Amino acid sequence: MDRSKQREIASKGGKAAHQKGTAHEWTSEEAREAGRKGGMASHRRKQEQQTPEIGAAPPESGDPNPEQMMGTDNLP
Repeated sequence: MDRSKQREIASKGGKAAHQKGTAHEWTSEEAREAGRKGGMASHRRKQEQQTPEIGAAPPESGDPNPEQMMGTDNLP
């Protein structure tokens, strides 16, 4: 369905719910909590994109891994 058509239909439904008196109206506390949760989710997604998961394969690149450069022949 076209996005503009979907938006138009949703708008009509919201207006009808308000006229009927069954629409949800946010309190300032509910809005604050929803904003906090959204901010936390957004921050979490950004962190996941920036840092690889533990145990994940290193990114493919031509640069050697510093641990590989150290070698293991000098370990006790």
